Amino acid sequence: MSGKATRQAFGESLAKLGETHREIVVLDADLAKSTKSELFAKKFPERFFEMGIAEANMIGAASGLAFAGKLPFLCSFGCFLTGRYDTIRLSVAYSQANVRLVGTHAGVGIGDDGHSQMGLEDVTLMRALPTMGVFQPMDARETELVMDYLVKEWKGPAYLRLTRQNLPDLYPQGAVFRPGKLMSIRQIDSSRTQVALIGTGAGTAEAMKAAQLLSERGIEAQVWNAHSLKPFDEEGIRQMAPGLKLIATVEDHSVIGGLGSCVAEALSQLPQHPPLVKFGVQDLFGQSGEGEELFELYGLSGRKVAEGVERALKSSH
Repeated sequence: MSGKATRQAFGESLAKLGETHREIVVLDADLAKSTKSELFAKKFPERFFEMGIAEANMIGAASGLAFAGKLPFLCSFGCFLTGRYDTIRLSVAYSQANVRLVGTHAGVGIGDDGHSQMGLEDVTLMRALPTMGVFQPMDARETELVMDYLVKEWKGPAYLRLTRQNLPDLYPQGAVFRPGKLMSIRQIDSSRTQVALIGTGAGTAEAMKAAQLLSERGIEAQVWNAHSLKPFDEEGIRQMAPGLKLIATVEDHSVIGGLGSCVAEALSQLPQHPPLVKFGVQDLFGQSGEGEELFELYGLSGRKVAEGVERALKSSH
């Protein structure tokens, strides 16, 4: 059952947090309706700044507001924000400005908007910046929890990556949110576990679909969610690896520098580890099409992930 898009949950959470945190200000680059920052703008017009199609200027202004004691959220599509990388690098990361960069419309899941709108390299870019945190929630509830953390606890720059499309509600009822830690969302008897599927953002729902398909074929898979790509829970990866036949990552992002690379970096510190398969966009640009069609085309749908895991298990014997 589909829940909300994480951009919608972000907008609602931002407007709610604005009631108790008067230091929050919001900047947008002519996309407030799409990024859902309009929900904050309607409630607190005096704390909302429409900057027009001038992202570099918006980033510089946000940094200045941060140093004046405000907590700026600056919003645009992920590809447009990270396209101003040099400005982010100097004005936000190097300056250690307490800024929240919010990149919506992540990945090929945006569908018909086409390749020019698809952020597929944004996690890679943001992870590479010293001082920058990188967060990507899997559903509406986790978005609310990440937002609380970014407002109340996180200090310094952070990048928040959000979806255009609706995502199913996967956050376990009553689960305790542990910032920066992997979360188990499908746990099975360790003696039967063969595979660990690790997802982030929209990829987590596809990992869950894949686990269900694999179970029908006699292959049991745990599913883990990574809401934080920097800092990344390397210790969590090292603890889960022993005894597994395969680890697979699922992300709506390039397989270069994203979640798959986070996991590979963690596994590289072990003397022995299971094979790693990275499901995502394989060093390609996106294109126009329905989001679900593109997930199939780029091999990151639940069905394609399940097929790929089966192939990898057979080849490793």
